[in-house]
Order: sequence, then C-alpha cells, then structure tokens
Amino acid sequence: MTDELAGKVAIVTGGGSGIGEALCRELGRRGAQVIVADINGSEATRVAAAITGHGGRAGASTIDVAKEQDIRHLVEETAATHGRLDYLFNNAGIVIAGEARYLTPAHWRQVLAVDLDGVLHGTLAAYPVMARQGFGHIVNTSSADAIFPHPANAPYCTAKHAVVGLSLSLRLEAADLGVKVSCVCPGFVRTNIYQNMVLVNPNLPVGVPREQLAGAPAKTMEPGRAAQVILGGVARNQALIVFPATIRWARRLYQLSPRLIERQILRQFRQRQQRYQAAAPDSPSPAS
Repeated sequence: MTDELAGKVAIVTGGGSGIGEALCRELGRRGAQVIVADINGSEATRVAAAITGHGGRAGASTIDVAKEQDIRHLVEETAATHGRLDYLFNNAGIVIAGEARYLTPAHWRQVLAVDLDGVLHGTLAAYPVMARQGFGHIVNTSSADAIFPHPANAPYCTAKHAVVGLSLSLRLEAADLGVKVSCVCPGFVRTNIYQNMVLVNPNLPVGVPREQLAGAPAKTMEPGRAAQVILGGVARNQALIVFPATIRWARRLYQLSPRLIERQILRQFRQRQQRYQAAAPDSPSPAS
C-alpha cells in the first residue's frame, strides 16, 4: 500500500536535531519531499544528506524562525518551486529555565521570540498559501508543559500554552477552507534540548545531569518513536496529539482533580529547591 505521505511536500523547522530531525527522517522514509529548516545550517544539511543518502528527497534551509521574513520566504519559495505545500511542522524551540525572580525581560523575550513568535510566523506564512490551494496541514509543536504547571520554567510554559490556543482556534477557522491544524504536546523525549537549555538559577548544584534538573524521568521516549506517534496523529487529523500514555492519563486526572496534580508538582519543586539550597546555601540576590 502506498504511504499517503508519498509525493507530499513538507517543511520542518528545527529539523536539524531532536524531534524535528526524527520527523524529517520519517517523512523522507515515507516518500515526502522534505525541507529541513534550522538555524544551524550545517545540521540541516547533515539531516537532508542523510535522507537523500537513503533514497529520499530532501533539501536544507538555514532560517531563524524568530525572523518573520525568513520563514515567509521559505514557505513562498517552497510552494513556488514544488507547486504545493502539504505540511508545515512548526517545531523549532528553545528553553531558558529558572525561577521567575531570576529571569530578566530579555530572557522572556528570547524564549517567546522562538517558541511563540516562531510558530506564529510560520503559521501566518503557510496559512494563506494553503487556503489558496484548498489543502494543507499546519502542525505546531507545543509541550506537556502547556497542560500542567511547571515551576521554574514560566517563559516556556507561557509560549506553549499560547501555541495550543493559536492552534485550536485556527483549526476551527480553517476547517471550511480545507486547511487542517494540529498541535503536538509531547512529554519527555530523549533530545538535546536538555543540553542546550539555559539555566538561570544561582542555586543550581554543579555536576547534576541537566535531565535531572529538568525533572525528566529515567526513561524517556526516543525521537524516532515520537515522530511516528506525531505522524499517526496528523494522519488522523487529531486536534491535540498528546503523548506518551502517562501524559494522557495525567492530563485526564488533572482535568478531574487539578489540586491533586498541583500538590504533586509543588512537592517535587520544593524537594528540588531544598536540594539546590543544600548544595549552594549562599544564594546571590535575584536579577533585577
């Protein structure tokens, strides 16, 4: 049976690593024409070369999603070159984590510029193109942090909540134009986001793995499996693609009894704070 992705044209931002790379590889394996877009041009080129090396079709593009003209140019160029744009995966993202009292407005602006504005820029570029052609699917990557509170990661949570609101609202607006919109809310996936995240907290102990600092469980999902789950949800045109199963169950419990989940999250946060304070008892003053 022919894969429904065969011959389709897809752009993936943040395609040079992590979930984005896994999506590019899986799309290429299934016969799609993939445009690997990333701020790191060498990584985008590496992923595209890997896809073509296995018989797929791919190209690379160096873009900064925080710059509206970058993603708009890529979308318009892709549609003109291939005569269509079937999928846009707004996947690029960054993390600057830390207690809000230590974060500056510049930290907030940097996160929102990529994690929210980057998604918005891509959506606003692709939506008119897809509306004119009468088909297309916009897939925005949010996070499980859009479902649950996450102390010491407020900028990221703020952006990811907004991405859910954008996606669900546009989904209804776009339905009669033939354009689909889905939002991905993954739990912990084994990517380099932990190594790349900026930690702003003077009390952080030295030598603790960043996965542990982020509260990640010992076992996390592999990116390749995450890509398969995402594409399965896209094929079913799911509004929210929430995974793994533990996150789906926790979401249902949170809807039924938010205080129960919040107490558990607060307990874990306090325990981490106590460990940090014990490791670094002399805390400097918060950033102004």
